[in-house]
Amino acid sequence: MLNNRVMAVIKRELREKIMSKTFIISTLAFPLLMVLIIGFQIVLATFEGESDTKITLVSESIEMRNSLENEFSEKDWVKSGKYQIKYEVVSLNEFSGYLDKNKSEMLEEKITGIAFVPDSALIDKKIKFYAKGSKNIMLEQKLGGVINQALIDQYFVGKGVSGDDISFARRGVDFNLFKVSEEENFEEESGGNLVLAYVFSFLLYISLLMMGSMAMQSVIEEKTNRIVELILSSVNATEFMTGKILGSTLTGVLQMGIWISPILVIAGFSLQVLPENLMLTISGWQVLYFMFNFFIGLITFIGLFSTVGSIYDTAQEAQSGLMPVMMLIIIPFFITFTMIKNPTNSIALVSSMFPFASIIVMPARMTLVDVPIWQFIITLLVNIGTIALIFPFAGKIYRVGILRSGKKPKLSEIIKWVKFKY
Repeated sequence: MLNNRVMAVIKRELREKIMSKTFIISTLAFPLLMVLIIGFQIVLATFEGESDTKITLVSESIEMRNSLENEFSEKDWVKSGKYQIKYEVVSLNEFSGYLDKNKSEMLEEKITGIAFVPDSALIDKKIKFYAKGSKNIMLEQKLGGVINQALIDQYFVGKGVSGDDISFARRGVDFNLFKVSEEENFEEESGGNLVLAYVFSFLLYISLLMMGSMAMQSVIEEKTNRIVELILSSVNATEFMTGKILGSTLTGVLQMGIWISPILVIAGFSLQVLPENLMLTISGWQVLYFMFNFFIGLITFIGLFSTVGSIYDTAQEAQSGLMPVMMLIIIPFFITFTMIKNPTNSIALVSSMFPFASIIVMPARMTLVDVPIWQFIITLLVNIGTIALIFPFAGKIYRVGILRSGKKPKLSEIIKWVKFKY
């Protein structure tokens, strides 16, 4: 139903949105913001705490004390002075008194924490850690790994095990993944496509929410300013809604194309630009699917956001009806995080072909596993069928709500709008 009136509304939407400062700033600033967010997360992940972290390691034997000192003294974070390690030898019977003696210093944060490594740890590997603050997972992991190495050294003392054997026992497994596909060669997988799955999910999540909210706000403004009454004198409500949705959708597709262009450039030159463990593997048809899937997703959610906007007179009132629509975006976004840990789980498979969820889940899934063509076809048919199913009802609500003002409508009243025959 793309007649001249609908095309005029589309042109109006494109002109207003693409030439607006909000679109230009968000399009240009978002990639920079994303880099800053990722960089900030990296800084937080590598941040190891205050430089005056003081840890006391208490053991029951001189041998264990020496083993702990040997292991910790080799660590760069100890050599740099970020962590100050003190070593003590205290018997199990005397340890409670030792704690009482140092309790005030822990409360005053002169001592960050006291780790007690009893002789029984050589059997059960149970360590007690005393500190003023709550559970510090990063500190426990950092100390626990080194203490475990010292326990392994002490466990094999006097058992005729060579130093090379002990070093082998302490070394972790280096797990290299090779992707098996229909292609002839087996390719070693890197972490690049995991990053790509995160990026695709994040971009879809942000764009669907942002474009949907902008569309809803636009509908509310036109409704409260009575502009819609003037427009509807030239076009009917269905043509107006169709034009606004398609105009906003084309704007969002243009913006997404600008956002993913650097990713495609980096993927094309991954051998020269990225390290081997961050190589990106993405094909042209996957990019086309991503954009077409995004196009369908925008039509779906911009339509739903616009429908919600037509019901209410203010953005504050619209929040009550907006939550169910937002959950259709938020829940699939969180599903992708569980899928990234295990791309072959059943939740990922079902949600990648489920209405609404597939819009976010399938693009992330296709970067991690080989998805059969029939699953892509089912996903597209489901998403197109969803549009065909919900839009007749959304159109009826929009047709009544866009010209209505005053008291906030009840759910029962909105249901009557849907049942009304025109």
